[in-house]
Formats: sequence, C-alpha cells, structure tokens
Amino acid sequence: MAEETVTYVVEDHVAIITLNRPEQRNALNWDAYAKLEQYLRKAVTDVEARCVIVTGADPAFCSGDDVREIMAGPKAVSADTTPVVRHKPTPAAMAALECDKPLIAAVNGAAVGWGMELALYADIRICSEKAKFAELFIKRGLVCDVGGFYRLPSIVGPAKAAELLFTGDVIGAEEALRIGLVSEVTPHDQLMPRAKALAARIAVNPPLALRYMKEGLRRGTYGDPRDLGGWAIETIRALMKTEDHKEGVASFLEKREPVFKGR
Repeated sequence: MAEETVTYVVEDHVAIITLNRPEQRNALNWDAYAKLEQYLRKAVTDVEARCVIVTGADPAFCSGDDVREIMAGPKAVSADTTPVVRHKPTPAAMAALECDKPLIAAVNGAAVGWGMELALYADIRICSEKAKFAELFIKRGLVCDVGGFYRLPSIVGPAKAAELLFTGDVIGAEEALRIGLVSEVTPHDQLMPRAKALAARIAVNPPLALRYMKEGLRRGTYGDPRDLGGWAIETIRALMKTEDHKEGVASFLEKREPVFKGR
C-alpha cells in the first residue's frame, strides 16, 4: 500500500499535519492537495486539537505544485475539476484560511511556490536553518495564490512583497528572519521540538478564547480574502493557457533557462 501523501496525528492537544512526499520534496499532487484540505478541516472539528502544526517530511517543507502532474498533466487547464481553476481561493487555501485554531508552520526546508503560500497561511512561522522561501510563480508565467497577495504585504511590507513576487528570488532562513517572514530560526534538529513547545504554550489556554483571539487578529490584520482569491484563480486559469506559462514549465522540466515572449 502506498504511503499517505499527507499525514495527521494529534499529540497533547496539538494536531500535526505533515506533507509526506519526501522524494518529490513534498510537491503537491492532486491527492496531496485533497488530503491537505481534508486534514486542515479535520483539525477544526477535532475536539482533541487546540493548536495545529503544518510541516513537511525532510528534506523539504513543500516545493509547491508537482509540475509534471499539476502544470504539465492532462488536467492542467480543465474547467472546474482542479483546485487551480475554481472561482474562489483554492480549497486547500480556504481550509487553511478558515482554520479557526492557531496554525504554526514549521518550515524545515524549501517552502517555494505554493509551499510558500501554505507557510503564509499560518499564524506563526518558525524555520530551521535549512529553510528557503520563494514566490516562484512568476518563473512559471503565473500569479500567486491569495497568500502572496493577501498576507505577504502585511507580513513583510508592500515593497518587499513586490520584490519577492516580481523577481521570484529565493531567500534563506536568516533573510526570512530579518524581514519578519519568520519569527524564529532554529537548528534543524530542534525545529519540531521548538514548534511543539510553542504549540503546547498555546494549547494550554482556553479553546474558545483562542478561537476568538485568532478571529480578531484575522479581522484586524487581513480582512476577507474571497474576492481577491477569486480574481487570482481566474487569472491563473487564463495564464495557464499562455505560451509563456508553457515555456516556464518546459524549461523547468528540461532544466534550461526559459525564453519568454509575452504571449
């Protein structure tokens, strides 16, 4: 039997969701997207869970979409059957945004493309010294999901967000700490113990008050992502049909520099 692409366990009132495709650097295929959404929603209804940690099986946190299956596969631009073409934020994104329990991203390696989006949906991000972050969508001729538009500017400031989104540059753990993208950098082997210790300090507090605290923080800091998410997904849908997007995918798969032509 194949291993689960995403796993879910609860330890001491902390739900731990782990992306589990380590050989693919935890790239998300259709099954992983569905399981991630399922477990984020399960954490909301699980009375044993008071805080949630999302992480990846080493050596990566999440390297974004599985390019061969998501962008180059037969369902890449189908009308309504995939997470990337719905008229609202992607189901996994909405599950993360609607999670009413404190959500911690324990970033143990590369968090790029949609992997960085996932980290942005967390309330708190801590990372190991091996972490790397990048909004790689521009390199594939696409725009980001709602994380980059909706949360990144509030976290690092509009100018730095624009730089990261426009360039697709990769930054390391110390730069992520400097710009406020993460709140802590730890030695790699201490990441999960530190994340669990933080989650434990949160989980001892009254669950109802925690939920309202998170809701107030969301309302005060971010607002409602639905209209923006719908625009982003419609734009992604259109861009996936362009020659530049196809060139971005082909150049990645062929391990060469892309040549974009603006069409």
